[in-house]
Amino acid sequence: MNPPVFRLLGAALLIAGCLHAAAPELDHLFPAAVQQGVTNAIALVGTLDPWPPSLWADDPGIRFLPATNAPSLSVIVDATVPAGPHWIRAHSPQGASSPRLLIVTPHPLVLEHEPNDDFRKAQPLDSLPTVVEGRLEKSGDVDSFSMEVRSGQTLVAWVDAYTLMTPLDMAMRVLDERGNQVAWNHDSVRSFDPALSWTAPVSGKVIVQVFGFSYPADSDVRFAGSARGIYRLHLSTGPVLQHTLPLGAQRGTNTSLTLHGWNLESAPAPVAFRPVERDSGRPGFAEFQPTGFRDAIELPVGDGPERVESEPNDTREQAGAVEIPGAVSGDLNHAEDVDRFRFVAKKGEAITLEVQATRLGFPLDSWLAVEDASGKELVRNDDATGADPRIEWTPTQDGIHYAVVGNLVHTGGTDLRYRLQLRHPSPELQSTVADHAFSVEAGKTTEIKVTLTRIQGFNAPLRLRATGLPTDVEALPVEVAATAADAVLKLVAKTNAAPFSGPIRILATETGSGREHQVVHSLAATGENNGVPQGFSRLLRERIADLWLTVPPPAPAKPAAK
Repeated sequence: MNPPVFRLLGAALLIAGCLHAAAPELDHLFPAAVQQGVTNAIALVGTLDPWPPSLWADDPGIRFLPATNAPSLSVIVDATVPAGPHWIRAHSPQGASSPRLLIVTPHPLVLEHEPNDDFRKAQPLDSLPTVVEGRLEKSGDVDSFSMEVRSGQTLVAWVDAYTLMTPLDMAMRVLDERGNQVAWNHDSVRSFDPALSWTAPVSGKVIVQVFGFSYPADSDVRFAGSARGIYRLHLSTGPVLQHTLPLGAQRGTNTSLTLHGWNLESAPAPVAFRPVERDSGRPGFAEFQPTGFRDAIELPVGDGPERVESEPNDTREQAGAVEIPGAVSGDLNHAEDVDRFRFVAKKGEAITLEVQATRLGFPLDSWLAVEDASGKELVRNDDATGADPRIEWTPTQDGIHYAVVGNLVHTGGTDLRYRLQLRHPSPELQSTVADHAFSVEAGKTTEIKVTLTRIQGFNAPLRLRATGLPTDVEALPVEVAATAADAVLKLVAKTNAAPFSGPIRILATETGSGREHQVVHSLAATGENNGVPQGFSRLLRERIADLWLTVPPPAPAKPAAK
């Protein structure tokens, strides 16, 4: 049940509903983060008329108290709310806004303050690590921040903006005290958000500047900014975790991980990690945050042992073994480096081989091949998931085969890391809807199309159902055949259905096993449905299972003709 503040705000909007026919539009929240256990002041960016709006969060421990005047409000965050990205919506009797991200953090917030365009007037930051909550709010805006560094200390900096659905292609640079540029970055491997590390040759003050260009790009090449120009600037001269070895963890057991990163004064002892995959997280990944590190990283999770390559392994005679299922982590550390791994295949038993490199933030454009025992190449791929290769392959004979990983551009370095995973494909179902919100009028029916992507022979018959529906709306039962690629769930509202605006969920249940699959809407896309024409292909959180249903209030009766 919604907290009282939501009910009161919803009632106020219901009274005003006949006068305002449009659903609210929530573009962003500023700052983009709120602290656990305290009351936070934020502002809403969007079209939110009338004020105050009703607001929903995916955790009941996040509560909103709008101020009298738009766009300010207070956010109360219980200490029990999990840290990380959460979905927020504005809603009214006419519908709901698109979901937007709000970050919950255990750390105090540091807000950007103007004027700070000139590096000589940079906003001082007294201590690191910290995250600056900022906004490039006008055309030509540049934000500058100064800090002290020691000789030999590495400054690590990265920005969240594109991954927060901000329509900016951000850039970042480091200046010395005289304004000379000593480091800069425009795009990281993972997204259009910049990231850099720079080691100070001498002790003293440095300035970090952030600025951005319009995303999507247009013909007006200049620094851009607007009320939607929200960003989070992460800065640290302390220990920062970059990756582990191996690069992944085994599901259901402890994996021993060695830690690699910046400002590690001594080699940290290996850490035993048992991954926990969250429903709200990225599929196939788990968060890892060892003691002493402020920020977590995501680790891929697999069903088999996680190994680390042993060089030399360029030839078949030198190839190390990898299990199925299993994974091995390695790097291509010189220009002509090629890594081979030996595995045993069975005739007719399908195998999926996949390299994760750019997906994990490493600048490796790799290729992947399978060879037989004589060295004959049987299959090759270089781009399947972004720049990372994947092979779906069924052996035609039993015996030893070799997985081969190489670099398309023939460069080398210890930063060109990858994780090679081998597994037998298992049936999977991806159940999605194209929109995040739906509406049904009293006395009418709405159809919701559910796309069922059946992977690796998934052929279970399904039953669709909806939960969280108001009492005046019924979801007609839907039985889905074992081969169907889509299905339609019909929502029927009674003729006297009361107005409603709230979250619902759609579930696809396997009729045999009873296993349930959540139907989700993806906010990460390359279309126009998530804020900009080219879409945001990577977000801090990418899926939402809390869909929205609106039963709008009846239209006002027309005055009788005189």
